[in-house]
Amino acid sequence: MRALLLVNPKATSTHRRTRDVLIRALGAAVDLSVEETAYRGHATALAATAHAKGFDAVAVLGGDGTINETVNGLLDARPTGGASERPALIVIPGGSANVFARALGLPNNPVEATGAVLEALREGRRRTIGLGQAIWHDEVSGPDPGADAPPDQKRSRYFTFCAGLGYDAEVVRAVEGLRSAGHRALPALYVNTTVRHFFVTDRRRPALRLTRPGRPTEDGIFMAIVSNTSPWTYAGTRPINPTPWAGFETGLDMIGLRKMTLPTVLAFVRQIIGEHRGLPRGKHLVQIHDEAEFTLRSSRPVAFQLDGDYLGEHEWVIFRAIPDALQVLV
Repeated sequence: MRALLLVNPKATSTHRRTRDVLIRALGAAVDLSVEETAYRGHATALAATAHAKGFDAVAVLGGDGTINETVNGLLDARPTGGASERPALIVIPGGSANVFARALGLPNNPVEATGAVLEALREGRRRTIGLGQAIWHDEVSGPDPGADAPPDQKRSRYFTFCAGLGYDAEVVRAVEGLRSAGHRALPALYVNTTVRHFFVTDRRRPALRLTRPGRPTEDGIFMAIVSNTSPWTYAGTRPINPTPWAGFETGLDMIGLRKMTLPTVLAFVRQIIGEHRGLPRGKHLVQIHDEAEFTLRSSRPVAFQLDGDYLGEHEWVIFRAIPDALQVLV
């Protein structure tokens, strides 16, 4: 097997010596070529060339952001092909949360995860998973998604585990600003930022509206979490699971909050931290499961994030489930 390994040298939980050991271990099992990412979007560009260069798999040593870029490169290179026509994905977690890797059942430790990957390579274990896709307009105030916007003004991106509009995306934006100022992406940074930002977000004017083909419109939503799998994220070792029925083999799930008072949010948080099988309960929740497509519109530009990557403010985003999109060695 020929494999291309994409390494993020700035990955949170690895250092040069660890990376060298992991590279040697993988290189002993496959015909390995190694590329380090140098800028945002570099992994996308490198992964997009993998099929044309004859690679059977693309491995990633990095966090969720690098994995997301890689997945988009693999799918953008062959947008109409099935999972079997694309190089398989190999994931070695190197970030702070590593949500996608943990959702696949891989250990959070990069050394242990490499051992699991080598075992999968020896035994030829592959899993085909579905992805999510988000489509939006390039401008802040773009045309309605039902209108014929110029193709060069529309943007789309695949996601592996989650997307969000509203409060959670505002927190992602704030954390990115702190990380650029030199703060480490530790769980405490996310928790503290989430708490602080709650008191400055708009908790009086809900902006979001959910629309689905053949279904009633749901108005008055403050924030929306869209999931391709569960859990949504982690606080250290504890999963945070607002959409426990979401999975790689089903369509997309969504949960929205219609009320942002402190008692309502605290009651919601208590239901989603830890291992839960049942759905959160509350009259102020909007929940959908296993949907092929839906749209979130906003009365004003709101923050948007995808796989933990802040993507600006937008007034509408279309979400689609992409079944059987990618093969992963796990």
